Amino acid sequence: MDQIKTGELIRHFRTEMKLTQKQLAERINVSDKAVSKWELGNGCPDISLLATLAEVFGTDVQVLLSGEIDKNESEKGNMKKIKFYVCSNCGNIITATSDAAVTCCGNKLFPAEPRKAEENERLNVEDIGGEWYISSDHEMTKEHYITFAAYVSDSSIMMFKQYPEWNLQFNLPMYRSGRLMWYCTKCGLLYQDIRPERK
Repeated sequence: MDQIKTGELIRHFRTEMKLTQKQLAERINVSDKAVSKWELGNGCPDISLLATLAEVFGTDVQVLLSGEIDKNESEKGNMKKIKFYVCSNCGNIITATSDAAVTCCGNKLFPAEPRKAEENERLNVEDIGGEWYISSDHEMTKEHYITFAAYVSDSSIMMFKQYPEWNLQFNLPMYRSGRLMWYCTKCGLLYQDIRPERK
């Protein structure tokens, strides 16, 4: 922990929340002199206080330890860059439009790496008059199944949760071109691009 950087960050968060040093100190049960000491870079908060400080500031302990806020570039925050984080313990699905620090069930999650589906892995896409009917012959057992499917366009996402022993099938409004993405418990994250046929 770099005490100068962490101190500057504590000051940044405190002033952003319009708190005095005394008000912050009262929230975390320390003296205002301790807060002043940290902000001047003359010491660091005790490790036992970091979780409480992070909670007060609405941030992560790792951010306080690093002393830096990683700001994502605004142009990266769009649906085309969507990332899927899937917890292998509970099956939770978390999405983000740019890099994020994600944890679930006590584990740090990494975004699933999408892979273009081979011909034999692709989902079936059928035009049924203004809608797409999406289906799959993919195995759907407790050991091997698709946990979710999503349709991603440049400005929106629709997600369809799937369960073992269900047949994967759903309808989509027919938009301009987009990307179908799905997550298989054995094969990982796959995708295929779809677009309406021109008449």
